[in-house]
Amino acid sequence: MKKILAMLLALTMVFALCACGGSDAPAASNSAGTSLTFCTGGETGTYYAYGSVLSQYVSNNTDLSITAVSSNGSQANVEDMDAGSYQLGFCQSDVMSYAYSGTNLFEEIGAVNSFSVAAALYMEQVQIVTMNPDIKTVADLKGRSVSVGALGSGTYYNAIDVLGVYGMTEEDINPIYQSFGDSAESLKDGKIDAAFIVAGAPTTAITDLSTSGNVYIVSIEDEYIDKLIEVSPYYKEATITADTYGMDADAKTVAIAAVVLVRDDVGEKAVYDFVSTIFENIDTITEQHGKGAELDLDFASSITDVPYHAGAAKYFAEKGIEVASVK
Repeated sequence: MKKILAMLLALTMVFALCACGGSDAPAASNSAGTSLTFCTGGETGTYYAYGSVLSQYVSNNTDLSITAVSSNGSQANVEDMDAGSYQLGFCQSDVMSYAYSGTNLFEEIGAVNSFSVAAALYMEQVQIVTMNPDIKTVADLKGRSVSVGALGSGTYYNAIDVLGVYGMTEEDINPIYQSFGDSAESLKDGKIDAAFIVAGAPTTAITDLSTSGNVYIVSIEDEYIDKLIEVSPYYKEATITADTYGMDADAKTVAIAAVVLVRDDVGEKAVYDFVSTIFENIDTITEQHGKGAELDLDFASSITDVPYHAGAAKYFAEKGIEVASVK
């Protein structure tokens, strides 16, 4: 009888544990919402450097603990966030749109809508970098070895977009798929002729490269900028000034927004604290990273094709700005 009673008690405990682990259990990010991981980009890009500054600052001044980690960039960040590996992530605004609508990079995968927007932070330029002074236009890339970005990054599609308005495709170049850091090393060693690097200027990889020789940013001519914006309106005209990398002249190009995304299941207070701490301390953050100077509430709240997280929407509402948010 004692053995039977013991068995019944054990079975009761098992059923109780199973019930606790059922579908009504809160998501991990809700039950431990004060500890977040922020996927950024390659270690020689702006995402990683700036993301590390923001993570450290918010961690030091709130109850949140945010850890910035390097990654393969925009597409990989969206996919890894969707899988639950990270709670925050940098993303190019075009890739964000592709993911939410299930187009281009995400056509085979399908739409991903497990994330929302925390804030747009700055514009990142399409930088076509070379150390060869004979490469003066995008048309000069034909037949040459060109890095078009790491797999999983948004840089690849930016490269295809730019080549496209010049009537070129991937087949017109010898495409190499490398990270920013590897692209810079390949340029320095003469293994490639040019590289597409999409990041806020100045970018660490290019700055480091400029110490080993003359660096040139290939300009995109006005007529092709107009064509690109007409086809893909998320691009904006941009200028990289000569003093950015010690160049002889300014370079004209296009840029897209760098956006911080967040999983929808992260708690409202956590996202509110993240966004408010950044935008209430712009001067201090700017002292730690130059991109802080581009922080602006109107720009931060300007995304319209993907909704904002409720925590971000709450902060913007306090500032008199209404944004569409997830329910």
